[in-house]
Amino acid sequence: GGGHGHAPKWVDVALQHNTRIDDALAKSQRAEELMRIVAGTLRGRPIRAPDGLDVRPTSDRARQAIFNILEHAPWSEGVAGRRVIDVFAGSGALGLEALSRGAARCLFVDRSEASLAAVRANVEALELGERTRLLRQDATRLGLRHEGKPSFDIAFLDPPYRKDLAGPALAALHAGGWLTTDAIVVLERAAGDADIQTPGYEPLDRRRYGAAEVLFLRPA
Repeated sequence: GGGHGHAPKWVDVALQHNTRIDDALAKSQRAEELMRIVAGTLRGRPIRAPDGLDVRPTSDRARQAIFNILEHAPWSEGVAGRRVIDVFAGSGALGLEALSRGAARCLFVDRSEASLAAVRANVEALELGERTRLLRQDATRLGLRHEGKPSFDIAFLDPPYRKDLAGPALAALHAGGWLTTDAIVVLERAAGDADIQTPGYEPLDRRRYGAAEVLFLRPA
C-alpha cells in the first residue's frame, strides 16, 4: 500500500548521493593526477608519484607527444632497443614509458630518496627489475661513467623548474661520457624561461606543451 510509495524516493536519493561521492572521488584523483603509462606493453598501468611537492610530473599528454616525436622524427632511431637514462627521475614516468615502448634498459638518477622509493615501487609493480638500475646521485655531479658500462642512447632531463639545473646536468652528462655520439637528449623546462646555453649540444626540435617547453638536443 502507501508504504511502498516512498521507497523509490529513498533509492533515488541514495543513488544521487553515491554519484556525488563518485564525482568527489574522481575529482580528488584528478587533483592527485593519477599518472598512467600511455602506450606499449604496459599501457594504462598506473604510475605512483613520490610524496612531496617538489616533483612536477610531465603530463600524460606531453609524455605522449614526446614519445611520438622520438618514434617518428627523421633524426631519431626510435625507442625500441635503446638504452635510456632518466635524470631527475621523480616518479620515473619518462623512463618507465620508454621501457613500456621497448627500450632495452633504463638507469634512473635522482638525489631524492623519496623519488627513488617511488621509482623502486613502480619498477617492482611493473616487474621491470631486470631492465632497470637506480642511482642516487646529484644529476649536476654525475662524474665519469664507469669503464665497461655502455653509454646511453636517450637521456630524459626533467629538472625542477626555475632552479637553473638543466645547464649543469647537460654539462655533466657530456663531460662524464654518459651519452653515445648520436644520443638524443629530451629536456623539459618551464616555458618562458630565459634561453638556456647548451654548449656541446645541437638543437633538433623545440615544442611547447602548456606550461612546459621541451627541447630535443644531441651531442654536437
